[in-house]
Amino acid sequence: EVQLVESGGGLVQAGGSLRLSCAASGFTFDDYAIGWFRQAPGKEREGVSCISSSYVTTYYADSVKGRFTVSSDHAKNTVYLQMNRLKPEDTAAYYCAAVVGLCDPMVPWNEYDYWGQGTQVTVSS
Repeated sequence: EVQLVESGGGLVQAGGSLRLSCAASGFTFDDYAIGWFRQAPGKEREGVSCISSSYVTTYYADSVKGRFTVSSDHAKNTVYLQMNRLKPEDTAAYYCAAVVGLCDPMVPWNEYDYWGQGTQVTVSS
C-alpha cells in the first residue's frame, strides 16, 4: 500500500520555525520526486518546494525562497521541509506528494501520483 504521511505541523508565532516530515512507503522512493504543496482556505493549491530523488534538483517558490529548505533522507524514505522565519501568510494545510522522475516546477499538482493527508501549519502574528 502506497503511503505518504506528513507530520510536524502546528501553531507557531511569526518568525518561528517548524520542520515538516513526509514519510513514504509502498513505492520505490528513488524513482520519485517529492513535492510540497500548501492550500489555504479559499485559495488555490500552491507548489512550495520539491526535491528529486537524486538530490540534483530542488525547487522553491519565490514566496518561500531563503526561508524554507527541503531535504531527503533515503535511508528513512523521508523528505523534510524546514520552515524558518515563518509568516502569517504561510498559514495553510501542507501536503507532500510524489511524482515519477525529477523535481519539475512546471508539473502541475494534479499530475502527482500519490498524496499525503496533509498537516496544518498556523502562524500567528
